[in-house]
Amino acid sequence: MLKIISIAALALAVSSCASIESIVNAPDTMPPTPKTTPAINAQKGLVTMPSPHSVQDTADKLVAIIESKGMKVFARVDHQKNAQGVDLTLRPTQVIMFGNPKAGTPLMNCEQSVAIDLPQKILISADADKKVWLSYNNPAYLKDRHNIKGCDTQLGNIAKALDGVSKAAIAK
Repeated sequence: MLKIISIAALALAVSSCASIESIVNAPDTMPPTPKTTPAINAQKGLVTMPSPHSVQDTADKLVAIIESKGMKVFARVDHQKNAQGVDLTLRPTQVIMFGNPKAGTPLMNCEQSVAIDLPQKILISADADKKVWLSYNNPAYLKDRHNIKGCDTQLGNIAKALDGVSKAAIAK
């Protein structure tokens, strides 16, 4: 009897792993992002643009532009520096968290779950070839992710602001 129970438990464990593997390896069903700006991670809901500047310079420029537009920078996370603090290495990687309650609040009133993705975040990172990239969540992705209805104007304004500050930060 013990042998039968052991074999049944093993069979259940193996079939569970196969089920999990099919979920983990399932293709992403996210619709592609329109290519209105350079995008290399459209399938992930990211708008990504190359920067001719270093990560530090791009982030510094971005912060100055955000603040000049009357938005608030809530945090600047230097992941590389944090990694070094625990004796690990990481390529240059910074995240700027910023926003404006006048833009975010109406969006949260449409669908409160979008608050998990606010304030806005822009990632500036260097890849293995030392190429610098600036990335942010595509507002169309947020619309789909949170099933936002009736806020197309607000989403459009946010998309325009993200595109504007991003392009200004990577300008030569």
